[in-house]
Amino acid sequence: MTKVLKKRILTSFILLMLMFFAFINNYILGYLLMIIFVFSILEFFGMSKIFLKKYKILRLLINLIFIFYIFYFCTLILTFSFSLSLKVLIFLVLLMCVASDIGGFVIGKIVKGPKLTRISPNKTISGAIGSIIFSSGFAFILFYLFTKSYDPYILFIGLVTSLGCQTGDLFFSFLKRKSYLKDTGNFLPGHGGILDRIDGILLGLPLGFLSLLVIY
Repeated sequence: MTKVLKKRILTSFILLMLMFFAFINNYILGYLLMIIFVFSILEFFGMSKIFLKKYKILRLLINLIFIFYIFYFCTLILTFSFSLSLKVLIFLVLLMCVASDIGGFVIGKIVKGPKLTRISPNKTISGAIGSIIFSSGFAFILFYLFTKSYDPYILFIGLVTSLGCQTGDLFFSFLKRKSYLKDTGNFLPGHGGILDRIDGILLGLPLGFLSLLVIY
């Protein structure tokens, strides 16, 4: 097992543990969201200061949009957490996001093949497909375990979640590339910044959760 894979698994495990404790305790969830809110903004500001160095007004506008988005993201999660059923749905979609991330990395490393885009040289087409398979497959299995029935629509939710995660990942990879940065920050020693860990979740979670509400 490579160091990168071990690091990926460790990060996913830590994320799952944080998700679990946040799930059972709203105070922990609140503190976690506060950390995400503050450090995500600081890291984004650090990048925008580089890739939009010459465009101060545009940088201000984009920074404000990001603040609004991350605030809305954290507020919605905290608000929905007071409903057990909605909290469960959020937790399940988060698990799909984790499955998508692991699937993309594992399948991409094993199968390899053509690159997905120049934005992120490590991303492959096989990895993108692996992300969708893992996310949709995980959603399908979870749905069956809870309901003892099959529903093809759950595969669509897994697909939407995975595509959201991959788009978010590529978006921040693009920003890092434009900023000449390897990581968005160093909040997590050896693992980068907060945005490095939640870049996919920032888009995958809202899209997956919304598709769940629309379909069910």
